[in-house]
Amino acid sequence: MGEVIATREAYGRALCEFGADENIMVFDADLTICTMSCYFAQKYPERFFNAGIAECNMAGMAAGAASCGKTAFIHTFAMFAAGRIYDQVRNSIAYPGLNVKVVGTHAGLSVGEDGATHQCIEDLSLMRTIPGMTVICPCDANETREVVKAMIDYDGPCYLRLGRSGVENITDSIPGYKFELGKGAQLKDGDDVTIIATGLMVQEALKAADLLAAEGIKARVIDLHTIKPIDKDIIIKAAKETGAIVTTEEHNVIGGLGAAVAEVVTESCPVPVVKHGVEDVFGHSGTAEALMVKYGLTPEKIVEKAKQAIALKKLNYKQ
Repeated sequence: MGEVIATREAYGRALCEFGADENIMVFDADLTICTMSCYFAQKYPERFFNAGIAECNMAGMAAGAASCGKTAFIHTFAMFAAGRIYDQVRNSIAYPGLNVKVVGTHAGLSVGEDGATHQCIEDLSLMRTIPGMTVICPCDANETREVVKAMIDYDGPCYLRLGRSGVENITDSIPGYKFELGKGAQLKDGDDVTIIATGLMVQEALKAADLLAAEGIKARVIDLHTIKPIDKDIIIKAAKETGAIVTTEEHNVIGGLGAAVAEVVTESCPVPVVKHGVEDVFGHSGTAEALMVKYGLTPEKIVEKAKQAIALKKLNYKQ
């Protein structure tokens, strides 16, 4: 079993690791020990700015810095990054195409006890509809580190979705794994069905593939860490070679990964796409583990969806 570490923790370490560039400026809305920007603040205090509980002001400050040629990172909870400051992100950052990286931590149901008001299950949808916005959701610590390097090198607005809970590090032990912004990574091969996952659901997808294998069903697993720009090639290839797709995400099934994949498939290679995620309902307060079970974000539910997709494929063949 790989190291268990939250993506927000891995992010904080990576930003500190790659933060020596004098052009990088970091802003936080008084949540440094939660977003883990505290590591950068301790090492580079002269380039760190705590805006206080004033997220909209923070976004404006970062936009101003970026307009002067700086690479700006802003941090808050995903509920605020995608919700409270949507206006500033859209109009002050994305519209002028400024080099601001919006980092939303504590995303999804796995925030746990914080409850529905802080369990952001809409952020991928909101952010990917903003023109020119790059949207990223890494699955583990190793991938998160690669994402930070890529975001620093990329000139333009980005939204990075991170989690609160610890997740198993898997990508560092998968042969041939390579991170590239805008390109998905195939983690497991198969020709009966494809499971496309993002964030912490990647680990659950791999578990589901093992359960399916025990029943003689060969599932391909794709880690689609970049939601936008989406990797059309890897999706179309999977559609042609497996004929059935399941998407799985810790996000509303409306507007997120599933919708993005379906858009590609319907336009290029129509095959059944079955979406797995939060079924358009709000969350509740509880432990992360209990909530994942309550809302069906489990390997067993992915298996059910995979069998549904395969049945639809067979139905299409008969017709």
